[in-house]
Amino acid sequence: MPVFSLCWSALRATVAELPDDAFAQPSGCTGWLVRDLVCHLVIDAQDVLITLVTPATGEPTRDAVTYWEVGATPPDGADPLDALTVRLAAAYQEPGLLKFHLDDVGSAAGRAAELADPDLRVGTRGEVLTVGDYLSAYVMEWTLHHLDLIAHLPGATEPPAAGLARSREMLEQIAGARFPATFPDKDALLIGTGRRAPTEAERARLGSLTMKLPIILA
Repeated sequence: MPVFSLCWSALRATVAELPDDAFAQPSGCTGWLVRDLVCHLVIDAQDVLITLVTPATGEPTRDAVTYWEVGATPPDGADPLDALTVRLAAAYQEPGLLKFHLDDVGSAAGRAAELADPDLRVGTRGEVLTVGDYLSAYVMEWTLHHLDLIAHLPGATEPPAAGLARSREMLEQIAGARFPATFPDKDALLIGTGRRAPTEAERARLGSLTMKLPIILA
């Protein structure tokens, strides 16, 4: 849970620091500008708030790793929900309004996470998780989207090292294999999720793991 708060705070702070013209730049998410990704983060924050006040009974059906499902194809921006996000983002018109909404809802989600009992069971997407596992899963969400946010913004603040390390650990568990120790956490995540193609030298070091990549998370 402390890593969740660290990553979420860092991501929101990075958005707050962006100049207005950065919102019209492409993000690391196919088909989305930075403004579209920031709008998605507002929706993510709403999801966190909703889930934390949706108690569930019964044994957990997912944990921080199995929360993620592996898709067959990378997103292309054509999904109806992705397209809706683009329209919502455009409706803000001014980057300052989008920043304000993320800060408003995002701060509330952050406080709710800090106050939540990690052992409480909550329901989301038809599954049951402990709060601790749910928030741990979101460390991956925040970290990958932080990388997406700054993909074409040189000099922007990088995700926290703790979030990168934890996300790499979870991705390796999903893959059932470890990335080469020589790979920095950031590169392991970018290559592992298909956000960047490996170089020939990296491909050689990946060996048989290459056959499992990219890992498309949903």
